[in-house]
Formats: sequence, C-alpha cells, structure tokens
Amino acid sequence: MPVAEPAPLSIGIDFGTTNTVIAVADEDGRAEAVTFRHGEADLKGFVTALCYWQERAGGRVTTRVEGGPFAMDQLMVGGGPQRFIQSFKTFAASASFQETRIFGRTTRFEDLVVDFLGTAAKRAGRPLDLENARVQIGRPVRFAGTNPDEALAMTRYRSAFGRLGLTDAHYVYEPVGAAFFYARALDHDSTVLVADFGGGTSDFSVMRFERRDGRLAATPLSHAGIGIAGDSFDYRIVDAMVSPALGKGSSYRSLDKVLTVPNRYYANLARWHQLAMMKSNGDLAGLRDLEKVALEPEALRRFIDVVDYDLGLALYRAVSDAKVALSSTDEAEFRFVADDVSITGRIARADFESWIAEDVARIGATVDEALARAGVTEKAIDRVFLTGGTSFVPAIRRLFTDRFDADRLTQADQFESIAYGLALIGREPDAARWAA
Repeated sequence: MPVAEPAPLSIGIDFGTTNTVIAVADEDGRAEAVTFRHGEADLKGFVTALCYWQERAGGRVTTRVEGGPFAMDQLMVGGGPQRFIQSFKTFAASASFQETRIFGRTTRFEDLVVDFLGTAAKRAGRPLDLENARVQIGRPVRFAGTNPDEALAMTRYRSAFGRLGLTDAHYVYEPVGAAFFYARALDHDSTVLVADFGGGTSDFSVMRFERRDGRLAATPLSHAGIGIAGDSFDYRIVDAMVSPALGKGSSYRSLDKVLTVPNRYYANLARWHQLAMMKSNGDLAGLRDLEKVALEPEALRRFIDVVDYDLGLALYRAVSDAKVALSSTDEAEFRFVADDVSITGRIARADFESWIAEDVARIGATVDEALARAGVTEKAIDRVFLTGGTSFVPAIRRLFTDRFDADRLTQADQFESIAYGLALIGREPDAARWAA
C-alpha cells in the first residue's frame, strides 16, 4: 500500500494550558512559528484565554469574544458585563465540567476551543488554511486534574477540532513533538528521554531514534505524565508570600466566638483570572462583610482592593518574576506594589525549594515511571532533552543531574519546540505513525 504524500503545508498546534503556539512547515522542511501582532510586538505565543462581553447597538445586544492577549486587554478595559476564561485546557478531562453559562448561552469545552482557535486564526499574521493542510495537534501524556478521564478528553478534542474541519488531524504526545524537533540534530542512534514542562502538566517520553537510509526513524518506548508544572510552583509562592498578607490564617469575631477566615476565599488565588470572578460569585461581598468584624481588617482590605482594582494579572506577573529570578540567584525580591496594595519581601531559594519539594518528588516519581515502562535503566539513556521554562528551576534540574550525567542533558527554553516538531512530523510520509 503506497504511503500518502504529505500536504504542501503542515501545521503543528501546541494547544497549551498557558500559551498556544502554532507552527507551519513548508515543502522544503522549514518550520516557523505563526506570529500575532499585539501593539508593537510580534508574539509567537497566543495566551490561552478568552474574554466574552456584551455590546448594545441599535436596541440589540451582541455577545463578542476575543482571545489571547486581546482577551486580557478587554478584561482590563472593563466597562460592562464580561466573562474571562483562562487555562480551560485543564477542563478537558474533567467529567464534572459539563458546561458553563456565558450570558445565557450554554457553553461546553468544545465551544471554548472553537472560539479560541477562531480568534487565533483571525489574529494570526498569516492565513491558516487548516482544511487544506496536514495538521498535528499536541496532547499531554496525562491530562490535568485529580482524576482525569483521557477518553473523555480525546472525545472532546476530536469534536472541537472536527468542527474546525480537522477530522483527519493527528494527535501527538507533546513530548514526542519536542523529541522530533530535537532528534533532527542527532548524528547517531540514541535512546532519548524527553521532559516537557508546561504550565499545567509535566510529560515524559522515552524514545529510540535511529537513522535508516538517511531518514529518521523512531520507536516510542514509553510515556508518563503528571498534572504538576509551572502553575503549581507559582501557586506555592502565592500561598507562602501573598495569601498571608491578604489575611489567610487571620481571625474574625462572630458573636462571642473568634473564628478563622475561611480558606475558600484564598483558593481563588490559584489562578489570577479567578479573582475577577469573585465580583460576581458572592466571594467579594463575603470579604466585605468579614472585614467589618476582622481582627486584622487591613489584611482583608488589601485582598478586597486586589479584586476591586483587577490586580490579579499584575500580582501573578510579580510572582513569575520572583520565580524566574530564583533560577539564577540564591535569594530574590518579591515586590508587588499597585494602587493601595503593597506586598514585598525576600524569598530564599532554599525556602522556595521547601515549598515545592512535594511537587518535585512527584515529578521525579513520574520520571521513574517512564523509565520503568520503557524497561530501561538510567544508564541506558543516551540523551536527556529538557524543554519548558520550569526546566530551569534548579530543583528540577537537580532532579535530572542526580540521575544522569550533566553532559547527557540538553536544555532549551525555546517554547516553540513542540509546535515546530509537530509541524515537521507532518512533513513525514508516515506522519500517522507518530500519533498517540
């Protein structure tokens, strides 16, 4: 049976928890990321976010939607009813998430994906002829969530992308896409461990690469993944540095009793966009009531101001800046000053590593699981390819240097590598064999 020739254009879609990257590979095997013009910048990543809002004109009310950084712009502008949704990839494998209501419209996970990619296509710096291209879509080895339903997630993926005309798309494990991108530079047969650290999940693949008649051949030996990654590390900083300054653990008086402020309010700090939702779900009103009877009302006042003034995004940027700084220094300043809110302090790397120790241990156990499933020892791994910003966290790097010689490690912060690999896989005559 003859192998089908690849389409003139191959597109790779790295649909991420935090950012989505789209890459295109042409007939000559060159891959490049699709850019998105935002202000004066050409962005290679499109923030995985949506903002819905309503406009009234001529007596009619119309619901509009924007995605990526333009969704964040709209959220900051405000001025009327809005619904902001970010990191919705984490809902894919959740059986408990069936739908949400957006201005009266029943909206499912598939609707969010279609709306998001529609805005991305509209904002892309080049036309995306998805229906006439060979398309590879990245998927995590293990979906995020406490009890992820992989079959449900893939049913939702196929339904959503199918509505975009991608009924023949290939779904490829994200670390396999990264591995393909990396393996092009291999000049000898190798067994490679690929570690892909995203925003919501950390995924690992063991691959055997061989050169046969000048072509790259690969045999996947194992895959493993866990729903812990960069966002989890951010929240550890928030929980240790930010939440106490906003009143977590403080008390209030109710009649003749002294009670602790409920932790449920601080769960909203897990994702910055959840703070904006506190205005409509009753949590902000609850905080205002607690402030009146709090023993430390100034702390709750800071929390109220963070929500009132929509400071969640700026807060998480300060958290991210501190985390990045701790990758290259033993101590970093945490500084968040906006409007009437000021939270500052020093973070020692040793303290940060103690906060994330349990997360790192679970990631390490997942690496061990990938090796065990492949039936190989650490000594059998010729190269280790680390990708994603979290791979630069020293505790994560030590996780690998403790298991493998440092000279076997290759590290890249090029967050386009998965999308590039996915697009390049589509240039292979047997692209389907790379699919999960």
